Amino acid sequence: MIPVAGIIVGVLALIVGGYAAIKVSSLQKVVTAQEEKVAKIDGIESQLGQVAATADKASKDLSSLSRSTQDAVTQIGNALSEQAGRITKIEEAQKKPVAVKGGKGGAPAVAGPDEYIVKSGDGGAKIARANGVSLTDLMAVNPDVNWKKLHPGQKIKLPAKK
Repeated sequence: MIPVAGIIVGVLALIVGGYAAIKVSSLQKVVTAQEEKVAKIDGIESQLGQVAATADKASKDLSSLSRSTQDAVTQIGNALSEQAGRITKIEEAQKKPVAVKGGKGGAPAVAGPDEYIVKSGDGGAKIARANGVSLTDLMAVNPDVNWKKLHPGQKIKLPAKK
């Protein structure tokens, strides 16, 4: 009976061994599949590291560009402000009355901001009377005008009223 029991135990051992071999083979396939997935994950992790480094560099470049742009805009603003100041000075200089020799009682005639446009039949005396200024002052603020040959449309500066 012992030999029959040994045979039965041997057959059972073979069955269990075969089953174990099938399971090991199945597990080997699962492990191989998992290794492939782990390799893909490692590759993705490497790519993510490169992307993160590129994003950091882009962020630094963007920050640098932003600072450079702001500096340039500040310089432009300063230059525009400087130019505006110069323009204001020029405008103020043009608005100031210009003192010229002539006028009543030795007081200089001063060109005012107003102008008169000559009409047909106008003469110096008529323009002066119509605008309440003296002919001497009118002539003093318009030294380049030929009073004997006024023509319609010609602009004449009017002196400031005293």
